[in-house]
Amino acid sequence: MDDQRNMRTITALVLRTEGYTVSEAATGQEALDLLTGNSVDVLLTDLKMEPMDGLTLLRRALEVQPRLQVIVMTAFGSIDSAVEAMRLGAYDYITKPFKDGVLRHRVELALERSRMKSELDLFADEFHQRHNMSALVGSSPAMRELKNRLLRVAQSDATVLIQGESGTGKELVARSLHTHSRRTSKPFVPVNCAAISESLLESELFGHAKGAFTGAVKARRGLFEEADGGTLFIDEVTETSPAFQSKLLRALQDGEVRRVGESTSVRVDVRIVAATNREIELEVREKRFRQDLYYRLNVVTLRVPPLRERLEDVHDLARHFLERANARNSRPKRLSGSAVAHLMDYSFPGNVRELENLVEQAAALAEGDELMPEDFPLRPQAQVSQGVGDLGTPRAPGGPVQTLAEVVDEAEKRAILQSLERNQKDLARVADELGVSSTTLWRKMKRIKLLETGPTGDPQGK
Repeated sequence: MDDQRNMRTITALVLRTEGYTVSEAATGQEALDLLTGNSVDVLLTDLKMEPMDGLTLLRRALEVQPRLQVIVMTAFGSIDSAVEAMRLGAYDYITKPFKDGVLRHRVELALERSRMKSELDLFADEFHQRHNMSALVGSSPAMRELKNRLLRVAQSDATVLIQGESGTGKELVARSLHTHSRRTSKPFVPVNCAAISESLLESELFGHAKGAFTGAVKARRGLFEEADGGTLFIDEVTETSPAFQSKLLRALQDGEVRRVGESTSVRVDVRIVAATNREIELEVREKRFRQDLYYRLNVVTLRVPPLRERLEDVHDLARHFLERANARNSRPKRLSGSAVAHLMDYSFPGNVRELENLVEQAAALAEGDELMPEDFPLRPQAQVSQGVGDLGTPRAPGGPVQTLAEVVDEAEKRAILQSLERNQKDLARVADELGVSSTTLWRKMKRIKLLETGPTGDPQGK
């Protein structure tokens, strides 16, 4: 809008020639009236107007339509006023007199930004729908305690350590924590330390300068900088080396990061949420995880219970997963009561992830419209010849008591040994079959002493 009729008419004509729909207003109040009853992408306004000036119109227009992109027009000698408008939320400014091509270009950029903001808002809405508290399915006492604790800590900036077995939904908890925090409009950036080799993890988190190493053809921001203002979720943090843990500790203490190959640091405002499926206190005692980093991460702990400790949630979870599967399939299915009873009689060594896979498989393969017990093939739970079967297998009565970490180590050792035999000790093929990185496989084999002697007494990985 502009209170000079000739300027306003010519500007509108230029934009209409480009195919834009243009509404004109002679005063700031007329512009506000138009904004109140219509959806507008871009507001083009002069700064020097009577009785309502451009800065007042800018403030009030953004109150009416927060997504509005505002371009202010100003004389060359009033640049300070244009800068003030940018500070108040204007997208851009243009100095008079301006060429038609400059005007068209600025408006085009403003419209593109408007479209991008609309898409981001849609993604944000979807994120909130998927990761609000209702996404944490279950009403068992264990889940109620987790949700209550999560809501209490969400509004603070306290560092959170999430502990739980694989497949329990630790990342979902982290996303829900972010959604309910004051940082919800900023990025949630996840990184899985077990999925990235040790040599690349530092660059991935801290970034690197151009030429810092072979293949670094251009400078790159790390995930710490990408998450600035938001939440950085560091999954499987215990899979890192002591050297990397030292660098991570410094970043947390100083609130700044230094890109690989650079000498200056960058300040970042990031909330850290870390997670592990290991007994981290044992990792500290065994000197595999730095004690000072543990204390820095373990400000608030959220424990995600395994599914076997909340079997009363199986029905709700199965129904939730089936609803999602039905939305993708042409023939919707329903759960029978006998199928639910069948599932609740199982201990789910793979936790919620295993239940989700079972439901999706049944929904895809079952011939009838009602899912029956035979549509859910479960792993046997009675192998106790050596005291330990699958992770879900009960121990023989009277057998020696083991810690959870010992049970997990024994199961992992057995799985790795069997895969080594199947793949003729080819570690790359073993890692691929077990779904872990080569670095993670190497760490696991070293920890459970498989790098010293293999199933036939031969050295492994040498």
